[in-house]
Amino acid sequence: MRFPTKSANPKLIVSLLQEATHLHDLLQIHALLVKTSLDCNNFVLASLFRRIFFFSVSPAHLCYARSIFDFIPFPDAFLWNTMIGAYSSSQYPEESLALFLKMQVQSGAFADSFSFSPVLRACGRLRDARNGETVHAQVVKFGFCCDVFVQTALVEMYAKLGNVDISRKVFDEMTERDLVLYNVLLAEYIRVGEMELARDLFDRMPERDLVSWNTMIHGCASLGDRTSKRGIDSWAVECVKNGRSVETLRLFHEMQLANVAPDKVTMVSILSTCGDVGALGMGRVVYEYVERNKIEIDLKLGTSLVDMYAKCGDIDSSLRVFNQMKKRDVFAWSALIIGLANHGFGEVALDYFSSMVSEEIKPNGVTFIGVLTACSHIGLVDKGWTYFMSMSDVFGVTPAIEHYGCMVDILGRAGQLQEAKELIKSMPFPPDAIVWRALLGACRIYKNVEIAEVAIVNLLELEPHVDGNYVLLSNVYSQDKQWDNVTNVRRMMKTINIQKVPGCSSIEIDNAVHEFIAGDKSHEQSVKIYQMLAEMTNRLKISGYKPLIDSVLQDFDYQEKENVLAHHSEKLAIAFGLLSTAQGSPIRIFKNLRVCDDCHLAIKFISKIYDRKIIVRDRNRFHHFVGGSCSCKDYW
Repeated sequence: MRFPTKSANPKLIVSLLQEATHLHDLLQIHALLVKTSLDCNNFVLASLFRRIFFFSVSPAHLCYARSIFDFIPFPDAFLWNTMIGAYSSSQYPEESLALFLKMQVQSGAFADSFSFSPVLRACGRLRDARNGETVHAQVVKFGFCCDVFVQTALVEMYAKLGNVDISRKVFDEMTERDLVLYNVLLAEYIRVGEMELARDLFDRMPERDLVSWNTMIHGCASLGDRTSKRGIDSWAVECVKNGRSVETLRLFHEMQLANVAPDKVTMVSILSTCGDVGALGMGRVVYEYVERNKIEIDLKLGTSLVDMYAKCGDIDSSLRVFNQMKKRDVFAWSALIIGLANHGFGEVALDYFSSMVSEEIKPNGVTFIGVLTACSHIGLVDKGWTYFMSMSDVFGVTPAIEHYGCMVDILGRAGQLQEAKELIKSMPFPPDAIVWRALLGACRIYKNVEIAEVAIVNLLELEPHVDGNYVLLSNVYSQDKQWDNVTNVRRMMKTINIQKVPGCSSIEIDNAVHEFIAGDKSHEQSVKIYQMLAEMTNRLKISGYKPLIDSVLQDFDYQEKENVLAHHSEKLAIAFGLLSTAQGSPIRIFKNLRVCDDCHLAIKFISKIYDRKIIVRDRNRFHHFVGGSCSCKDYW
């Protein structure tokens, strides 16, 4: 920048400040202020402070501004408020309180609404109820209790202090409420998990902007995510999570009807939700919107698309988006590798991992979960060990409990139950429920009652109220025809009031998700669905299918078992899919539990009989049924 060589007037300095583009420019202008004796002019200093914080409220900028502020002989209210406000949104909110107190004690400047608002926000961030209530008392004393900025800060502060009732009381007592205030309370309701209150407030809002919609949509999506489990249970669609996901998609539909254009924040949240419930159609709507409006697919949006397509069963589109991305980081690579692994394309996943390393992208812990999952789903025990050992030896990634869980899963699926048990004993930290459940699941596959009992003892210590643990043990006993032990397990569940989560299968038709449970007759097209189911059953038998009645782990007679199998939720969803989709188009089903052996066999037959590609995502992986065979090669 070029500066005047002679005297400078305040207007010229302000003009120079507005043209400044770097902190270095501000330092030069500050030197000019000192040289021209304008460093005591509050008007000029206010412009300098505004420009400093225009660039950033980083520690360096704060330190620089504070070094100037502390030498101002008589700062006015604006300068005090600027510093108080800067600290309130920085990593040092306690300094905001200290300056506010100093302003009242040592300064002739009077606190106003622009003083109280940031210091209340600081109290909220610090969870400082005592000082927050003291400042609130001063708000009342000095007559600012009707100021909309101060009241908004009070609403936010009390919510952050955990006093949502007081926050709402302040809100209800206000005579004037603007959109900012509504959005603040909405965000705080969602932050503390009060979704019903948030939805009620959202419905009552006199107007909504993009922030309102984003807050609700992101809130529903993220609260759904909080209910999900990590590790081998990551595909389980819990009831709460599923309800939140449906609500998220409904909100997005309402947003479209209101002609509010989504931004990238909205789209990332929606894509995440689409992946949760398998809403491929809605995910495609988002992608079409991106393409139609020529929105740049940056790293976050691109990774969300890769993840959504993979989770919705369209791995080809996931690959296409990934390959079109101009820039890819470790998160994008990991999303694709995990997607390929869960679809059973383990070799392809490992090839992409090699490409990632060759491009000098350092893998992280999430990447290795994908790599080890790939090995697990195709039975690569030796390669699994090699990759596991390379984590720390080659890539400097310390294996976490999730990675040990993957190795237990690899060994267990391959029938090496004793080796899996020994690995658990050698772990450098106590095994968690995920690890023990992986072992118990392997015991179910290989009908090993002895090791299953070891696993369940440890599981019940960690998770005494999780229904799936009891169900897995019951299944192991049922396979071994130990009906007395099955009865004991069920009696135990009843005694401690544990309800088994029913199997649920869903299918998306015309952007609407339809859910079914076994024997479900609640659907509006139930009559037609059961007619199609009867046709399916008849054609299956003609084609040579014989029900695997051992899949029914209850002590029923043959006919009862056959009836139970015929009405499993995935068969109902497929029947509805055959009724509702065009001949030759793929059918995508999503189930919250592991697909049973009988349904797996039946769907192989159905894919051939009806000449349909059927993609089923269960709690562990994807199955691609084509022409009478499955991509898992019966190893799952």
